[in-house]
This record gives sequence, structure tokens and C-alpha cells, in this order.
Amino acid sequence: MVNVLVIGSGGREHALSWKLSQSSKVDKVFTAPGNGGTENNISLNVDDLDGLAEFAQKNNCFTVVGPEVPLAAGIVDKFNQMNLKIFGPTKNAAQLESSKIWAKNFMKRNGIQTARFEIFDDPKKAKEYVKSLDYNVVVKADGLASGKGVIVCNTADEAIEAIDTILVKKTFGDAGNRIIVEERIDGIEASYIALCDGNTAIPMASSQDHKRIFDGDKGPNTGGMGAYSPTPIIDDILAKKIQDKIIDKTIQSMKSEGIIFKGFLYAGVMIRDNEPYVLEYNARMGDPECQPITMRMNFDLYDYFVASVDGTLSLMPQPLWKNQSSVCIVLASDGYPESFPKDEEITGFDLVPKNTMIFHAGTKKKDGKILSNGGRVLGVTALGDTLSSAISNAYAAAEKISWPHKYCRKDIGKKGLSYL
Repeated sequence: MVNVLVIGSGGREHALSWKLSQSSKVDKVFTAPGNGGTENNISLNVDDLDGLAEFAQKNNCFTVVGPEVPLAAGIVDKFNQMNLKIFGPTKNAAQLESSKIWAKNFMKRNGIQTARFEIFDDPKKAKEYVKSLDYNVVVKADGLASGKGVIVCNTADEAIEAIDTILVKKTFGDAGNRIIVEERIDGIEASYIALCDGNTAIPMASSQDHKRIFDGDKGPNTGGMGAYSPTPIIDDILAKKIQDKIIDKTIQSMKSEGIIFKGFLYAGVMIRDNEPYVLEYNARMGDPECQPITMRMNFDLYDYFVASVDGTLSLMPQPLWKNQSSVCIVLASDGYPESFPKDEEITGFDLVPKNTMIFHAGTKKKDGKILSNGGRVLGVTALGDTLSSAISNAYAAAEKISWPHKYCRKDIGKKGLSYL
């Protein structure tokens, strides 16, 4: 029997810990630093690479990395040097996410479909460029910005304001030392996530995230306000196109450049005229997409993680999925993604039906109570025989949970219903 160490403190990490703890091959699952809902929490931060490696070594742990920060810092390289088994991409491979500029240039070099773009570090030149265009743009910070460094613009004035926000005001700090100004592709957005071992990429169930803070996809981007799986937007034909043209091509192109990509490869895609374009890569499982995807897993996730690390995914059977829909509604603190209150007591957990999971994110346990401790607080995740029933089940459960500044979108999954 082996122990597992899951690194991270969000809803994704709670979902992964929950699923991995169901494996007959796993003795105990530790989470570092974890949250108010995870068990066996270890008080080590995600960027304490030495402390995490020492803990994994002492406790015979197979390690799973949830968030992007330790991946970008090279945690996998460190563990590999110490002969410790760890699931996730190396620092080089994680550049697909840690530098949007590196990723765009990689796609350009290798003929992977993405929007037209230019790169700037000078705000004056960026503004002149924007004024010369006859189409709308998206302005992106180069580095990691917790899913918030992307500003979608409807006018040239909005683009100029976005350039100031990132390059002049330094809202995202050093992550915004350079920016990408790219063509805004309007279409349908979806998340396509695959499990990779450097050679083989096995697709996970399809999903769709809801990034904006307000109903009807209005307001600023967030880390994600809810997700559902599967999405009717990605049919078998489109899935094959994304797998061939984006996922497999990315893995093979990385390999030809001397980089072996192991872990979750996430392609955020925009579908226009039935063609997928890469909006962004993530080098990890999405959050909140992870929550509905894990709810539908009918297989031992630990086995697939081991195969990814060992390079033996081609020997694994295709994963089985529950023939149900799953919906995750993110309950956030009112004011997110800007400023928001913390330390408010959350009640109603005991009223939620047994078949619904409450995945914790921004929570902490204090004196036997669960308190709010972040912007995205909980992910209420339910199954249903149809997308419509999964939506109803998730919202019914979400209504049972309360705290003074609770906020959620009321339209999670509706986009999917419009395609059925």
C-alpha cells in the first residue's frame, strides 16, 4: 500500500483527494496545505518544495500536484532528482501555462490553431497596434495570474484600458511585464483535458467552465464560477478533431523539441465554424472542471496517474464514465474576484443530500466550525440522469448552504441545455 500526497488547497485538490482515497491501492491521502474539507492536512505551502519533498520521502508518498505555481517552480524536477514519484509536468513542460508568450510561439512554430497575436512590453507600441486593427482583441498577461490575467475587449478603448491595467498599473505584478494582444475569436468555449505520459494522451470527459463572475457571461474573468460534464458542444467528430489537431500534436511537438509532457494537458478551446482554436493551455486539471469530471469517473484514478508517470498509458484500458451528467456550482464570497470578507461561518452541510458532494476550496476549520477563507469557497457538485436534472440537483443542494456573503451564478449549465 502506498500513501498519496495531494498538493494544493482548492476545490480541485479536494476532488482529487476524495477520488484517490477510493483506490484499493492507496492507504492514506494527505493534502498540503488542504482546506476545511480535506482530511490529513499537512501545514506546508505549495511553494515549499523542500518541505514537500521531505514529507513525501518520509511517508512513502506518491505525489499529485494540483495547482500551477509549484509546477512552474519546478517541483516535478526536484522530486525526479530525488527518485520520488510525482504526477505532473516538469518546469520546462509547464511553460505551456506559466508563459502565455512561450505557448503562443510554440503553437505558431508547430502549426497548432490559435488566434493571430503580437507581443509587447511597451504600452505605447501596444496601443498604437490596437488602434491600427479592424477587429476586437483580447489582452493577456504573460505569466501566472490565477486565471484572471485575461481581459476580453469589446472596443479599442477597452483594449487601451486593458494595456494600462497590465503594463502600466501592474495589476498582475511581474506576470504582466509582457503582454499578448490577440484577435478575439467569438464562438463557443469548451475545456478539453487529457491525461498524458509524454507519448500517449487519454482524453478525460468533456466539460465546460463558466469563467465570468455574473450571469450571462458578464463581468470580469474569475478562476471559474461553475462547470458541467459532459458538454454537448463537443460531439465525437469535434472531440477527434481536438484530440488530433491540438492534444496529440502538442504532445508530439513538445517531444520533438526535447520536452516530455506528463500530467494533465488542458486546452481551453474556442470553437468557430466547427474548428477548434487554442485560447490557452493549462498544465494541470482545471478547477472547477475537475469536480464534475471526478464525480463521473468509474475507474481507479490512481492507476492512471501511475501509468502517466511510468509512461505506460498505452497499456491502460479506455477509462469508463458514469452515464450521467454532473454539475458544479461555485459558491463564492460576494465581492470576488476583487475584495471580499473572510471568516464567516458556513452552515447547512448536514442538509445536503448524500449523492451530492460539497468540495471545499476557500474554507478553514476553526473550533469545529467551517469558516469562509477565500474568494471561491465551495463547489456544490451533483449528478443527474440528464444535464437538466443535474443542474436542478446542484442548485437544490446549493440553496441549503448559507453564510452572510454567499454569492453564486444562477445560470451554470444553461449554455449546455441550449445545445441539446
